[in-house]
Amino acid sequence: MATLLPAALAILALLPEAAHAHHLMHLLHLKPTPFTGLLSGLAHPVLGPDHLLFLLALSLVGLRHRSSWMLALLATGLGGSCLGLLLPGLPAAEALVSFSLVVVALILLAGWDRRLLLPAIALHGYVLSAMVLGWTAAPIATYLIGLLISQGALLLVSLGVLRHSAAACSATASRTMAAVLLGLGAAWTWSALVG
Repeated sequence: MATLLPAALAILALLPEAAHAHHLMHLLHLKPTPFTGLLSGLAHPVLGPDHLLFLLALSLVGLRHRSSWMLALLATGLGGSCLGLLLPGLPAAEALVSFSLVVVALILLAGWDRRLLLPAIALHGYVLSAMVLGWTAAPIATYLIGLLISQGALLLVSLGVLRHSAAACSATASRTMAAVLLGLGAAWTWSALVG
């Protein structure tokens, strides 16, 4: 992971509109069913580069804390998705999601309070729910289950790999990755605001 995260950051930096998430249902022209809802929930955090990068960046914060903090993050993200279903249309939600990368970077670089990750992941959950508005209850439920599984697996795997290779990930490498996060988050936020 110490070598994979910088490579992922470099690839994401080259994507022209990287912060605009894609949805499996649109990509494959699928109808919402419980099965396709599950598949879409599993894929959505991976297909949206800003969401994927945010989840991977959380593992950098997780190196300094116990693993139990992930449960609070996952529950908060799920709560944000439910809120997005009940009260859609938060102004500038995509810009705020992009800005969450800046927040993670400042937690890593400047020691900001990690509790700021709770509203950040709630925003990610909120935005991830927008694509399923208008679906029936069963596909929405399986979509949310898929989101929870996908996000939990990404956090567990990236945190496990990072902890295993923590010796290989120097303080300088961590600061460099945080600085790249800061730059990408700021650029994507600006793009979402003006674009």
